[in-house]
Amino acid sequence: MYLLENSWSEMPLPAGTWSLRLTNLSDEALEGFTLSLTSITRVLADHEITGARLLLRNANFHQIAPPEGLVVAPGNSWTFEITGLNRSPFHRNDAAKTAWVTLADRRHLPCMVGDLMLRSATPAYPPPRLPEGRLTLPFALMPWPNAITAEPGPAADPPPVILHLAPGTSLADQRLALSVSDLQRRLFPAGRRILQLSPVPGSREVAFAYSAAIPEEGFRLDFDPVITLTASSDLGRRYGLIALAQMLQGAISDPRFRFPATGHIADAPRYGWRGCHLDCARHFWRFDQVCRVVDIMAWNRFNRFHWHLTDDEAWRAEIRAYPQLTAIGATRAAGLPAMRPQLGDGPGAATGHYSQDEMRALVAHAGALGIEVMPEIETPGHAACVIAALPQLADPDEPPESYHPVQGFPNNGFNPGIPETFSVLETIIDELCAIFPSRWFHIGGDEVARNAWLDSPRARVLMQREGLAGTLNLQSWFLRRIKAMLEARGKILVGWNEVAQGGGVPPENTLLMAWEKPEIGIALARQGYDVVMVPGQAYYLDMVQGPDWLENGAGWAGPVTPEQSYSYEAAGDFPPELAHHMTGVQACIWCEHFTSDAWFNDLVFPRLLAVAEAGWTQPENKDWLRFAAQARLHPTL
Repeated sequence: MYLLENSWSEMPLPAGTWSLRLTNLSDEALEGFTLSLTSITRVLADHEITGARLLLRNANFHQIAPPEGLVVAPGNSWTFEITGLNRSPFHRNDAAKTAWVTLADRRHLPCMVGDLMLRSATPAYPPPRLPEGRLTLPFALMPWPNAITAEPGPAADPPPVILHLAPGTSLADQRLALSVSDLQRRLFPAGRRILQLSPVPGSREVAFAYSAAIPEEGFRLDFDPVITLTASSDLGRRYGLIALAQMLQGAISDPRFRFPATGHIADAPRYGWRGCHLDCARHFWRFDQVCRVVDIMAWNRFNRFHWHLTDDEAWRAEIRAYPQLTAIGATRAAGLPAMRPQLGDGPGAATGHYSQDEMRALVAHAGALGIEVMPEIETPGHAACVIAALPQLADPDEPPESYHPVQGFPNNGFNPGIPETFSVLETIIDELCAIFPSRWFHIGGDEVARNAWLDSPRARVLMQREGLAGTLNLQSWFLRRIKAMLEARGKILVGWNEVAQGGGVPPENTLLMAWEKPEIGIALARQGYDVVMVPGQAYYLDMVQGPDWLENGAGWAGPVTPEQSYSYEAAGDFPPELAHHMTGVQACIWCEHFTSDAWFNDLVFPRLLAVAEAGWTQPENKDWLRFAAQARLHPTL
């Protein structure tokens, strides 16, 4: 039994000193060993260690050796200090996340790991993330409607026992209503049913009507003795049924909430793109968990699921032409030099991928809920797992550590100087296009190291032949080839905002996601690109939710409080002449820090609900205190 403790002091500048203490709590002396750990705060090549030696670092993985001949007796400790860090840590989870001891016989023994502690001050306890809030109307509706005059009945009146459908309801509408009922039951398995076909004592009737005047995703609810749901499409009827289900679910589960007795709700979304992204490469989420994320999205009227299937850390999508991608590229472990453990991993295998049948099933599940699924494969960067699985895609004459992107993986890009790169990608795109009918296809395009490929002889030959100067021009050339592949298959290229660099790709049939900061979205629109706003400073749900040291989460974009996510106005600074390029908003759930369902729930909620309301509700109808009072009703993973 071993314990690894971390502490940090701010001197020397700029990144301070990381101190580590390994205590032997076993009954046997510890000798002839190494210590491995994963940490988002990384040791740079130019570093100093007192009391230890850095043997290896690969992105977030570190292997450290004690001084020669060190023996740690039971009850004793080994302490060492490191300067030369990639940055100052932001919060308590910014140092060792997992650790283990490896003995001379190659056995791996787990270590308990403590939070990163401050050596210079006592940290303040974080305040509550949400105020108590107040209700403007006692209805559990999220996102909040854009026009509502509904009123509850007398306080003594109970909510309906259940809702039932009017006689003569079409078979299609019966099926639609029961699918919403099933959604509610999946999300609240201990809750009561909220809808059935036939009347019972205490139930209330729901009838359907059609009006071409209502927008495609809009609906109207009239609360007379019979509730009438009017819409022009299946989507509008679905959203209206979800609104009814939310209000009844809230009324029967929390005494603060009621069900409307009279009045009207007329509603339609603000934006056409209301998205949620899920990173399944850094932390693998089981198929049933991904389905539940989609269910939660449907409950909050999102309509785009952005499935991040690949990254440096793993390839998660079965490609039958290249089984190595999942046989090799989907597993990280201490015994795999090409796929070492990364943030949050232990020494054993961290693995998982989605079969083509599972991906098709997810597309069908989401489609039945009114959600379109867009796949993402990362190109040209974030491809360390691909190079591990298909080493023929690496230039054998390129030095092995010639470039490192911000995450620290060496030589992690598809090499455009190798012709097979494009035949592999074309085959991958063909297989995924057969699974994902969406016209949107995300190709990544972000965080390529600024000196990528410059030491690759094959890439240099290509650059000379094509008249390209530098990495950004070469990246643009690469992405234009990918865009041509997608357009030939009837797809629209979607990418992160760096796709516009180095000359970019043509704006027509291109959609870019502005993530680095809000101003980038306007700059992209000025270049003619359609834009989805996903700034880390508001909509990255892995970000820490407050400035306090004891909070959870990543910190590069600064603290993102729930109020900040809620109040951020994505279209706020867009000039009127560019507003048509701003197509919507999206939450991004990056999972480097997510090692459990509890981490997901702690960081994603209630901020996911804030993004849902940003995509649906007009600014004049938003209310932070009303939102805070309602947000605690959300389902969790």
